Amino acid sequence: MITARGGSKGIPGKNIKLFHGKPLLYYSIDAARQCTTDENICLSSDCVEIIDTAAAYGLPVPFVRPSELATDTAGSYEVLLHAYKHYKEAGKEYEVLVLLQPTSPLRTGKQIEEAIKLYSREIDMVVSVFKADANPYYNLFEESESGFLNHSKKGNFTRRQDAPDTWQLNGAIYVININSLLQKPLHEFEKLVKYEMDKISSVDIDTPFDWQWAEFLFSKQMIK
Repeated sequence: MITARGGSKGIPGKNIKLFHGKPLLYYSIDAARQCTTDENICLSSDCVEIIDTAAAYGLPVPFVRPSELATDTAGSYEVLLHAYKHYKEAGKEYEVLVLLQPTSPLRTGKQIEEAIKLYSREIDMVVSVFKADANPYYNLFEESESGFLNHSKKGNFTRRQDAPDTWQLNGAIYVININSLLQKPLHEFEKLVKYEMDKISSVDIDTPFDWQWAEFLFSKQMIK
């Protein structure tokens, strides 16, 4: 499932803005097509222009997302449930949902397949991450009521290398157990398994700077 709503304030028209010559959305479609056929790829969007852009790339779009699920406050949970129910009513019920966000153009189909291989019915979700530079035991602090900074997590570490590894979500890949999704939203999932990605392919475009950085990294990969 690829989620692409029309209202982007940071970068207007972001999902169909040209990224190295083609709409940003196409990179997620390409990655999904490396893993499955178009009948199993669902684009959820409220925007006719985005839907038309996907259709021009040969991807059938099953529905127009309701406007109430395309606001700044609408959560991904409701968006995913809406798509699941659409397919169930059409007689097609899935056990696993792979969520891809268009803002991760450097994510590959191979990485998606590797994440899927980590999935089992005993867990809630496989989620893509990268190793974080900041560490709550070492260089992340919270301000106390007295106005002093304290380490976010207590630990007696004099070197960052000695502190436990911490992982940051990169928003690129979510392999979701639909049984879990039907019971609770993603942020309440407890049985998470990480799929580690490198920092380059983990780039998530949210700001104009992110866009420029992603284009730079993409061009360097193309040179290689």
